[in-house]
Amino acid sequence: MSAHLVDSVVYGHLWSTPELHRLLDDEGRTQAWLGILAALAEAQAELGLVPADAARSIRKYADVGLLDLAQVAEQTRATGHSTLGLIRCLQQILPDDAREWVYYGATVQDLSDTWTALVMRQVADVLDRDLARAETAALDLARRHRDTVMCGRTHGQPGLPITFGFKAAVWAAELRRHRHRIAEGRARRELVQLGGALGTMEFWGVQALPLLDRFAARLGLGVPDIPWITARDAIAEFASLLALVTATLGKIGQEIYELQRPELGELGEPFAPGQVGSITMPHKRNPELSEHLVTLARLVRADSSVAVESMVHEHERDGRSWKAEWIVLPEACLLTGAALAFGCRLLEGLEVDAERMLANLHAQGGYILSEPVMHALADSIGKHRAHKLVYEATLAGLDRGVDLRTALLAEPRITAQLRPEQIDRCLDVHAALGAAPVFVDRVVASSAGEIF
Repeated sequence: MSAHLVDSVVYGHLWSTPELHRLLDDEGRTQAWLGILAALAEAQAELGLVPADAARSIRKYADVGLLDLAQVAEQTRATGHSTLGLIRCLQQILPDDAREWVYYGATVQDLSDTWTALVMRQVADVLDRDLARAETAALDLARRHRDTVMCGRTHGQPGLPITFGFKAAVWAAELRRHRHRIAEGRARRELVQLGGALGTMEFWGVQALPLLDRFAARLGLGVPDIPWITARDAIAEFASLLALVTATLGKIGQEIYELQRPELGELGEPFAPGQVGSITMPHKRNPELSEHLVTLARLVRADSSVAVESMVHEHERDGRSWKAEWIVLPEACLLTGAALAFGCRLLEGLEVDAERMLANLHAQGGYILSEPVMHALADSIGKHRAHKLVYEATLAGLDRGVDLRTALLAEPRITAQLRPEQIDRCLDVHAALGAAPVFVDRVVASSAGEIF
């Protein structure tokens, strides 16, 4: 039985992906820890700190399949120590001459923090891959709907015409910036941890710094200027990056959630035969994908706030802060992976109703084009006087239930400045798009040749 939904046979697919789950479950984590211990022993053997034969044995037996994880758990509980249960079980299967050399001089945090650095590297690879997929889908929408006119909305109300391609290009550019953030932050967070008891590496004497270099090289990690036992900013930054990524996906989900309301009907989620929206109302097609993106984003933001809190450390080691990361960072990684999977599916299968978009725009009776009229008037009477005139004309027109053109022609102070053909030019939807199509072209063009 599972107590956490990410491990649920029934609901796990909503909160994680198999790929990331395998990385972060007991077997995946333990195998990674064993690999780190083997790399440490090999680096120490190169410097004559441990016997070469012992290092070879540690590497040979660094296989989670050789361990009984139930016994590891029992020993962990019995010792009250985070890794001593693992070490004892590993020692049981190691040859006698290797048992005393495993975990030589290292601490729990050396092991777990180095694993965290490896996890952040692997998760970043997955994020970049899936963000690229989501960006590609958004770019495709932007290209296909470069000139698909729709209502732009501010504060939930119709504002000016835009194109759906413009909206999708905004999404694509934001997704791409997250890819830049991933690449730019790697050097700060993909760093080995090897400090010993207090971070001074005193246990290894004059070989301390050479050991740090060789250990890092074996794991493909960078070498920090100083051990980061109490400096948790890189982890907080990564958790914040996950919050940013999922917030973008949540924003996209929120927008699609709103625009697929039947009253608007401009967008639609992909819907497969057999999918059920409501168990009581058979007609419903609930926005399962888009609303779940909002949920996942909320949870990751909550996790990221705990990671930032963990930056407040006491003295040279503080388990109260550090161990909170053991919960929130894996969870945030799993939730983000799920969000990206859902986001890609949503963007790739998104249904766009261009006719409904245009119909909704025309249903505004032209009032969505009040700004171009004001702009034309401003050339002769000034912007603020023009605003006042158009404001009064629109209120009167809405009160009478007529369209904007009729309302404008009924106002002599406006017709004294603008001829009917000038008003008609102001009410041309395509002329009011501004640089929206050009911005789409810029986003699409800038994606070509990007390397991360």
